[in-house]
Amino acid sequence: MKNKLEHFSDLDLPPLLLEVIAELGYTKMTPIQAESIPVLLSGRDLVGQSKTGSGKTAAFSIPILRNINMKTRAVQALILCPTRELCAQVAREVRRLGRRHAGLQVLVGSGGQFIAPQVGALEKGAHIVVGTPGRVLDLIQRKSLILSKTTTLVLDEADRMLDMGFEEDMEQILAALPRKCQSVFFSATFPQSITDLSAKYQQNPVTVTIKDAAGEEAAIEEKFYEAGLGEKTTALIKILEHHAPQSAIVFTNMKAVAREVSDALNNTGISAASLHGDLEQFERDRVMARFRNQSTRILVATDVAARGIDVESLDLVVNFDCPSKPDTYVHRIGRTGRAGKTGLAVSIVTPREKFKLALIGEYTSTKPVISPLPRGKPQAEKSDVITGGRDNTESVIKAARMETISISAGRKDKLRPGDILGALTGESGGLKGDDVGKIEIHDRISYVAVRKDVAQHALKSLIEGKIKGRTFKVMLLR
Repeated sequence: MKNKLEHFSDLDLPPLLLEVIAELGYTKMTPIQAESIPVLLSGRDLVGQSKTGSGKTAAFSIPILRNINMKTRAVQALILCPTRELCAQVAREVRRLGRRHAGLQVLVGSGGQFIAPQVGALEKGAHIVVGTPGRVLDLIQRKSLILSKTTTLVLDEADRMLDMGFEEDMEQILAALPRKCQSVFFSATFPQSITDLSAKYQQNPVTVTIKDAAGEEAAIEEKFYEAGLGEKTTALIKILEHHAPQSAIVFTNMKAVAREVSDALNNTGISAASLHGDLEQFERDRVMARFRNQSTRILVATDVAARGIDVESLDLVVNFDCPSKPDTYVHRIGRTGRAGKTGLAVSIVTPREKFKLALIGEYTSTKPVISPLPRGKPQAEKSDVITGGRDNTESVIKAARMETISISAGRKDKLRPGDILGALTGESGGLKGDDVGKIEIHDRISYVAVRKDVAQHALKSLIEGKIKGRTFKVMLLR
């Protein structure tokens, strides 16, 4: 008989954890949560497969937090992710869910950042480590990351880590764990490599596969537009103008192309930024903060850089370049149409790329059909348009309404979102609550979105005023 639990309140969870879950607006569990959480709470190994955006992070985070021993400053849970961005995202969600766990230490151990601060943090003690396989293995080999007390291992997006060549690193990490460690593999796809890894390291795992409910397959509408090899940028602009997304990710296959496309969009008055492997970590954090804050409307990204991006209400994904592998196509379009919302995925196809459609169709059991580029532009309210381009043509892509301010203090400085909100809406700031958007707190830096028309006033009030009685360096990101 299938598990009948539907609500988080049905689970055997501590009252404080249930309280946080309710505060975050979670009531009814998603299918992957309803099927997985009871299994994980029982201590069983698990292989879970469901599409991106289905609630996997909470599915493994809640059991970890239920079982954590706060009195022991040792690594009790290890979560492996394919990229730095996904590590940061998962750590944020764990901290949100664990905010009633006084003294909870969640460490991000990922590459692209200096290893010394991570070593230092482990010396002080951490309860949960979220990291990329390469950096985690490095920390283990340095004897900085001790796994003798680790009771849970999670491989998040296990298929992608294997695709990226982390299999050897992952096997060495798995071999370093205690024999009785619970292991959890979550994956959007289920290739043979996952089966092999599970057979080698898991003990009688429960397999949970969540398929789309009837009619849910239409959550992502897929379109394919043909364009000549030298006409892709023009085609992209037409697509953006026609579909007028609130926010969109444009995927390219190469870093140089991501930069070029972003520059081309900005030159026509379209708010865009690029995300690729050549950016330093602080630059990537800034780009992503502005995109999540809706200070940047269009993100042009390569696959590795965009892995793990989770943006609410992303209504359009564009494949500027068709990917070589059909599973990459599935991962890309999975950025939209998430958590029951509808989305649109558009691919620009050159004559040379048409053979890739057959591969995609075979992989997804569909028949991709190429359509002519959309003509004309939908009607838009005058307040929603921006003017750009050398020919001064009107674009229906809404201008970014928010600006992002960075503050040189973060979680390690005991700064909280409420402190920033209070400084902006208090007597010295004078802003209204709806003038302030998303607030992100990182270790040593914070980002806050404010309405564009009050951005200069907000900046001035933060520069001249104080947050929690202290003065920090503040700047407007461009």
